[in-house]
Amino acid sequence: MKHLRTALLYTIVSALFLGLGYPLAMTALAQWLFPRQANGSLILRDGKVIGSQLIGQDFSGPDYFHSRPSAAGNGYDASASGGSNLAPTNSALIARVEKSVAAEQVGTAKVPIDLVTASASGLDPDITPAAAYYQAPRVAQARHLPLATVNALVASHITPRQFGLLGEERVNVLDLNLALDQLH
Repeated sequence: MKHLRTALLYTIVSALFLGLGYPLAMTALAQWLFPRQANGSLILRDGKVIGSQLIGQDFSGPDYFHSRPSAAGNGYDASASGGSNLAPTNSALIARVEKSVAAEQVGTAKVPIDLVTASASGLDPDITPAAAYYQAPRVAQARHLPLATVNALVASHITPRQFGLLGEERVNVLDLNLALDQLH
């Protein structure tokens, strides 16, 4: 009986400490040290949430930079995050990529791979600088802006590698499109 009581006491103490105390302490610490990130890196305009810097959004039309295709449910649905898990030889994947290439193709230039393939989560908010520069002539023409202006905007939104060595340079599509809207 003594062992049972000890085991039960350890279970209760562990559940309270690890199941309640620790998560609350980490949440409080995150809110104190990194409040913006802890709350989803939300982007506000006129007091209204218009998106998150962490989750991709669907942009269509020639006057916006396009994000990577999403494999997460119905568009960039965070509750359905995940890749397609289709093999490179799968006919459904090949058809989707060919359709994406046809939609993004401009002249004879090769379409950057990140404009036609989904990320592992299906929610990637970023594209490569090459993908942004590839789309710049289309956006400049649709918005009646000089290409140099659009290219300068892309250049100003390139996020470098973290600490100069982790990850790759990237451009957040939502931030870039919001800056583009402010030009008009």
